[in-house]
Amino acid sequence: MEVVVVGGGVAGLVAARRLAAAGTQVRVFEREPTVGGRVGSDVVEGFTLDHGFQVLFTAYPAARRELDFDGLDLRYFTPGATICRTGHRSVFADPLRAPGTALESVCNRDIPMLDKLRLLRLTRDLRRRDPAGMFPGEPVDIRTYLVREGFSEQFIERFAAPFYGGITLDRSLSTAAGVFTYTLSMLANGHAAVPASGMGAIPSQLAKRARDAGATIETNSPVGALYDEPPGPVVHVGGQVIEPDAVVLATDPSTAATFTEVSSIPTEGRGAVTQYFALEGKPRLATGKRLLLHTDGNRPNHVVPISTVAPSYAPDDASLLAASFLDDAVDEPEERLAAATRETLSSWFPERSFEGLRLLATYRTPFAQFAQPPGIHKTLPDADAPAGRVFLAGEYTQWSSIQGALRSGRVAAEHVRAASL
Repeated sequence: MEVVVVGGGVAGLVAARRLAAAGTQVRVFEREPTVGGRVGSDVVEGFTLDHGFQVLFTAYPAARRELDFDGLDLRYFTPGATICRTGHRSVFADPLRAPGTALESVCNRDIPMLDKLRLLRLTRDLRRRDPAGMFPGEPVDIRTYLVREGFSEQFIERFAAPFYGGITLDRSLSTAAGVFTYTLSMLANGHAAVPASGMGAIPSQLAKRARDAGATIETNSPVGALYDEPPGPVVHVGGQVIEPDAVVLATDPSTAATFTEVSSIPTEGRGAVTQYFALEGKPRLATGKRLLLHTDGNRPNHVVPISTVAPSYAPDDASLLAASFLDDAVDEPEERLAAATRETLSSWFPERSFEGLRLLATYRTPFAQFAQPPGIHKTLPDADAPAGRVFLAGEYTQWSSIQGALRSGRVAAEHVRAASL
């Protein structure tokens, strides 16, 4: 049996490995020079710069199933965040998971004590629940869910909006509440982490596993056309006409919708911009390994002291910061965004100068996630939604996350194998 996988992102690589390991002849065609899709890393002047999905939740079931965490040499964030506004910073973390910050968190006046107790109770409850039965959840948005659970507007604006603005690219919290409860469960049961050599280590590991299983991976190989007509699918790529037994379509949603005409593939997306800055010399910012949340503005939404979390991301004599902006910043000039970050950091850390903060790179992702309003997850296409022997692998068959992408690759492979029986 021969299967063509169109797209070398993490979903396609998982599908390829699983099919090849089952004895299938697999060819992966990726249009870009490297595999990974929206999970990747560049090295610029000795700094490691991630783009696309920029953090891994270690409790994701599909990540535990598909990845070798020891091989990735993970570096972990400290649970919680630093709440920042002009002239003020405070730590907010789960005192049970970050005991070193327990006193700071309990004494934090940015978050009312009742909200702290509500969050502790909620995370304790989520730790006990099976994640498989938690998603997609009831059709309400995150803000409605939090209000119903009794959380104050102060908690929502000072923590939930910027923190989940970073996760869902939706600071208004209009995303489905299931995304909130599922990811909070993942954070309660695991860690946020990055590989020591960058997020690009994830697709690199998946590609090696696929090749070791027998799959071939061809980069710089865009598929020009895909037809599924009797007696089977036909793939046009690089002057070749291939007639495999099945196709796994693991492209971005728009391309998948164009190739298959499956109307339930979501094509409305949310964008994001990430800028990386070098901060020469020592000492690093006094932030610990926590996110810095912007509570009195959204330019940027948050800042990550990434080389504090993973020192290997920067040369020994410098620090690396990542500033993240949401959809409304996708078309703004990079210097305007960089100026906003310098101004914001200066307001958070008035005791030090940021004149030497140097912009290294700007990554714009107009379609970073598909929009996830309440109810959308029950409308997403199944892997076998296209007619014939074309199967879908992509987060848009699950939910917008690395978990969704990894799981979709396994599900697509299972559908291919079942169809061949």
